[in-house]
Amino acid sequence: MDGRLDSGLYSSFYVAFGKVLYISNSYKKKGSYRLENKFIVRGLISAIITMCIISAIIPITVGNSPRTTERGSMDEGYFFDRSVAYPQSILFFSKIQPCKTNSNDDLSPEEKKKEEPPLITNDGLMNSPWPMYCHDVRHTGRSPYSTANSSGIEKWRFKLNGWGSGSPVIDDNGIIYIGSSEFYAVYPNGTLKWKYDIPYKIQSAPAIDENGIIYVGIKWAMPCYLYAFYPNGTLKWKYRTGDDIFSSPAIGDDGTIYFGDGNKYINALWPNGTLRWRYKTGHVVYSSPAIGEDGIVYCGSHDSKLYALYPNNGTVKWTFDTGGWIRTSPCIADDDTIYVVSLDDFLYAVYPNGTMKWKTNVGAGTSPTIAQDGTVYAGYSQLYAIHPADGSVRWTFDPGSYRRIRGGTPCTSKDGTIYFGTNIGESSGGEIIAVNPDGTEKWRKMIANAWVDSAPAIGSDGTIYIGSTNFIDDPYTHEGYLHAFGPGDLKRIEIEFPERGKLYLFGEEIISTPRGNTFIIGDIDIFIKGYSEDEIDGGVKFYIHNELRYTDYELPFEWKLDRKFRFLPWDLIRLVVVAKYKGGCEWVDEILFWYFHL
Repeated sequence: MDGRLDSGLYSSFYVAFGKVLYISNSYKKKGSYRLENKFIVRGLISAIITMCIISAIIPITVGNSPRTTERGSMDEGYFFDRSVAYPQSILFFSKIQPCKTNSNDDLSPEEKKKEEPPLITNDGLMNSPWPMYCHDVRHTGRSPYSTANSSGIEKWRFKLNGWGSGSPVIDDNGIIYIGSSEFYAVYPNGTLKWKYDIPYKIQSAPAIDENGIIYVGIKWAMPCYLYAFYPNGTLKWKYRTGDDIFSSPAIGDDGTIYFGDGNKYINALWPNGTLRWRYKTGHVVYSSPAIGEDGIVYCGSHDSKLYALYPNNGTVKWTFDTGGWIRTSPCIADDDTIYVVSLDDFLYAVYPNGTMKWKTNVGAGTSPTIAQDGTVYAGYSQLYAIHPADGSVRWTFDPGSYRRIRGGTPCTSKDGTIYFGTNIGESSGGEIIAVNPDGTEKWRKMIANAWVDSAPAIGSDGTIYIGSTNFIDDPYTHEGYLHAFGPGDLKRIEIEFPERGKLYLFGEEIISTPRGNTFIIGDIDIFIKGYSEDEIDGGVKFYIHNELRYTDYELPFEWKLDRKFRFLPWDLIRLVVVAKYKGGCEWVDEILFWYFHL
């Protein structure tokens, strides 16, 4: 068993013990330290020690939220196994061990106090192009760098071992960090710096402090942890929570790390990984905390409330009730107005005193963000541009039929361009879309067979980084990718011939087809166009129906599709080509066609 007392009970014991010592010293100074006083003092000390021993055998848990203990204990005396809560008394008799919360969990309270950092540590957020979710502690989602010269060219993609729904961040050296079933550090040229294996999956964005320490949480593991990594990829510490961490951490000016968890808590950790405080809400906390200019921590919960908490002890300043779950994250404007989207479909504007300014129906989709001119962006089936003064709609942008803006929280560059990802559906995949400040489309790029529900990040050179998740379970497309759109050297391949939407007879183009379908009759040579070809590692692989059919190791990359590969006339053929570049980049291109061999 844990054998711990609540911090309030510990404090009472220490106060009582101190008073006993004070009385004994006072008697000594007054020269009236009689024999009966010795017995009284010894009796009191013995009683206190006995109570401590008993508490180590039978845990006592008392106290209410917020917690100010240094230990990340479980849910008010309950151990959660995701579906059932067991009182600790049952655990004691059944010999089921509750979770320890931290790698330092076996330290005594006195030892932990020695490790507790001072209140001011000057370990705030890193000053880098994109150090955390939505760029900054206010979650504005606005970059200080321009993307005006970006035409949306995808220069490389880096394969992830698992889903790519986690959002990227960027440090002051341009290194991109993103989580999947492993945690990755990727150079700006798309090559791997390091990776760290984790128990299951990361879906949130990391945060980087000014010392380069990277913080990120995991979900769907037993147990779940918030990890702290050194810039070289070694583990600094990990803090154990009771349940999933969908929340992206935020870092205060004093280095405190704030995040929510599936065990209903908003947590505050010291930079050394020990608990500073935590506040229990009425439901799971998937929202990511935002921090105001005065240090107030704002975070939503599935109990439909937006919480404003004091940073020093986690007590409540106020709560604001909405009409539905809050699983998105709040953002804070320059005038300190707080914006939050609820699952009741409304975007709420809340004054810093916790009263409502206005609300507007935008659909329950992304977290809101704020442009340089104060315009608030949010949406689901459409992107809404909202006037901050009164909540009126400036314009809406329709991304198209069946497209949904889910996890692709919008962000803006210095020139005002808005970027976000969409999901179209399993038959089509997703897109990254760039929209001008007036609501007109600038460009869009399809990412085939993938959901784009990662929030984008913008680098200092104007490169836009975003993750995607492939949903087709086969050897080459069931994993996720980190994508880089913008200027720089390309590391990619393309199926140059045959072109899509044409009819070919024995390798010769006949006509363009009216519906954009591709038909191939007879033998045909397939040609691949490559970029940075000298960095391709292992040649170009050709797959048909999930089977590797050919690998070409020499330039030019090509393959003859002929009579050796027989298919039924009504079969739709899916040809996929894969090229791996040195350092971890991997590019996939594909074409669908009907093939008839004569």
